[in-house]
Amino acid sequence: MKFTIILERDEEGRYVAECTDLPGCMSEGDTAEEAIQHINEAIPGCITSRLRVAAGSVHLPPVDRTVTISLDISGPTYA
Repeated sequence: MKFTIILERDEEGRYVAECTDLPGCMSEGDTAEEAIQHINEAIPGCITSRLRVAAGSVHLPPVDRTVTISLDISGPTYA
């Protein structure tokens, strides 16, 4: 997946990275490279958090068996 990232400097000179495809998913760093590294680490966390919230709002009728669904997003990410 590819995400749109906006990289800006704040008034203190730090770099702020924002993933516009995931509102509220932001990170920062002392350098542009550090901010990009941090947002690449934050994106999977934002997605995982949203999936957990969404899963909690899904109400399924009881079934006689257990179904396990897993999603592995631990691989490399690129912004």
